[in-house]
Amino acid sequence: MRPGDADERRAAILAWMIVLQALCALFFIGDVLADLRAGNDDTGTHLWLEGSVALVLCIGLGVLMYELRQLLMRMERVTTTLRAARGEMAEVIEGFFADWGLTPAERDVALMILKGLDNDSIATVRGRAAGTVRAQSAAIYAKAGVDGRTQFLSLFMEELLADPD
Repeated sequence: MRPGDADERRAAILAWMIVLQALCALFFIGDVLADLRAGNDDTGTHLWLEGSVALVLCIGLGVLMYELRQLLMRMERVTTTLRAARGEMAEVIEGFFADWGLTPAERDVALMILKGLDNDSIATVRGRAAGTVRAQSAAIYAKAGVDGRTQFLSLFMEELLADPD
């Protein structure tokens, strides 16, 4: 399940509740108006009850619309923040690669390592021999000052999770 799925489902449920509640409110308002036009004498309590229900439904509609608006704004903020984080992480990665002096081929391999591909998969994607990818990986680790893939990945995880201050 993606992180935003629960919020999207919640927004859809709120939207359907708004539609259903609006239809109910319209029914009760229409019924009150029809009873007023008919002029029935015995409808005082009945009209008051239906009018109260319609009022409560309209207030509920307002609350639901407010909640839906807040949820949609929150979803937009989260999406914007994630996009910014991805962009900043890309800049951080490029900064590390530039500091280490990685060649274009090493940059490609390093990105694929960060994406979780193993050496054989990287070799297949790049159309190179697995030995070439292992040699490039070793050069990347040496330039980064780490002993292997796990430490290499942890450099970026630490940067991602680091306190901005």
